[in-house]
Amino acid sequence: MLDKLDAIEAKYSQIEARLGASETYDDPAQVARLNQEQAELQELVETYRLYRETREERDQAQQLLSDPEMRELAQEEFQQAKVRLEELENKLQFLLLPRDPNDGKNVIVEIRAGVGGEEAALFAHSLYRMYSMYAESQGWRAEVDSLNETELGGIKEISFTIEGKNVYSRLKFESGVHRVQRVPETESGGRVHTSTVTVAVLPEMEAVDVQLNPADIEMQVFRSSGAGGQHVNKTSSAVRLIHRPTGTVVECQQERSQFQNRDKAMRILASRLYEAEQEKISSEYTQQRRSQVGSGMRNERIRTYNFPQGRVTDHRIGLTIYKIDSVMDGDLTEIIDALAAADQAERLKEQS
Repeated sequence: MLDKLDAIEAKYSQIEARLGASETYDDPAQVARLNQEQAELQELVETYRLYRETREERDQAQQLLSDPEMRELAQEEFQQAKVRLEELENKLQFLLLPRDPNDGKNVIVEIRAGVGGEEAALFAHSLYRMYSMYAESQGWRAEVDSLNETELGGIKEISFTIEGKNVYSRLKFESGVHRVQRVPETESGGRVHTSTVTVAVLPEMEAVDVQLNPADIEMQVFRSSGAGGQHVNKTSSAVRLIHRPTGTVVECQQERSQFQNRDKAMRILASRLYEAEQEKISSEYTQQRRSQVGSGMRNERIRTYNFPQGRVTDHRIGLTIYKIDSVMDGDLTEIIDALAAADQAERLKEQS
């Protein structure tokens, strides 16, 4: 491991030197690439440098253990350095794990009401609100791409984009079936109902990231059905794309121009086709992936929101927390941190 870290540090030093050379800035594309490489390696290199410093502190303290006058102080410093070294070594092992190439991407979130009729649609709206509030707390930007509402304010299906730093790395574990147990607003008898909603989190892809043949795509335009005043009624700005080979249909109607809606719809189509291909590949390892946190299959029940008991349970890692109100208000940090930690532990176990 140390040889690998030495090589990475040497590469990092080379990048620093190139960024310090004035001639590098004659090529803006090269500067952008070097800055990105530096940012990707920075935490690993800084942790390794701290690890080496701590190792030197441990060795110095160990040498002083033979000095009767310094033994007590040296023993304390030696033990502290040993603990820090173990922590830093664990962190280095994690940072050396292969990085998901999509972690830095924006995401497209698709929420669909499942079993439960209007109650499922109302909970789909609650989940959209939850993710929107979480995005806001992270300084991200959420924007609706397409929306199909019910008369009572529920959501049959919604697609929205969340843009920001490392969004996919935080939300990629949210794909799957979310189950709600509560007394519906439409229920007069006070009986607890169980409903389901499916969530899919896709890394946002550009059309160039996925092989798309224009001849395979049929484009239809229609008038937007959502809010927007006279513009909605007079202009056929909404776009529907149909990918003939797979039958995938994508709609986008939230932008004011047909061009903007088509551009966004193409990114959504590319993201869906990418996800379908990844699921096809991963299905070959279904048994292996079944125990993994990040399997993200849409038909897997991943979480239950039980309102009468005030609890949220994530079934993949056996986590239960009793603060459902704050979770529904977007406080997902504890759940997402636990999922990320479980995924890291699983990948470390596989590597060992």
